[in-house]
Amino acid sequence: MNQPPFEAVVTEHGPTVLRVCRAILGSVAADDAWSETFLSALRAYPDLRPGSNVQAWLVTIAHRKAIDQLRSRARRPIPAGDLPEQPSRDGVPGSWESDLWAAIGELPLKQRQTVAYHYLAGLPYANVAEILGGTPAAARRAASDGIAALRKSYLREGVTP
Repeated sequence: MNQPPFEAVVTEHGPTVLRVCRAILGSVAADDAWSETFLSALRAYPDLRPGSNVQAWLVTIAHRKAIDQLRSRARRPIPAGDLPEQPSRDGVPGSWESDLWAAIGELPLKQRQTVAYHYLAGLPYANVAEILGGTPAAARRAASDGIAALRKSYLREGVTP
């Protein structure tokens, strides 16, 4: 069984990988992590075993690239001011989507990762646990805690997604 061309893999899984990167890193660094993910994947794709779960493989690479970016970010000086908000696609500044990304960004790292990998990438908890180095039960719990924190944040602010 031949593997699909790499361009088809990017087209199919690119949006999912971008959502994962954005949830872990925020919108500013997500594009860089996305690019690094697919550059690494391009090099390794010819050696990927047939029948492999390509989406889980890509999310694993994205996870590693996001961790690299977080480590790099921790070594950089903190800017004095906030960056201006990125323009929204629907033309409504401060729409609920930017609030959602901000709320996800406030979650602890493990919760943010499990929410991104399970709810945004659609990976089962077994794959999430494999990526993060834990058990499926721990991944399920972290995702549940993350969703509960997001709900609490939205109820506190009176936001309706």
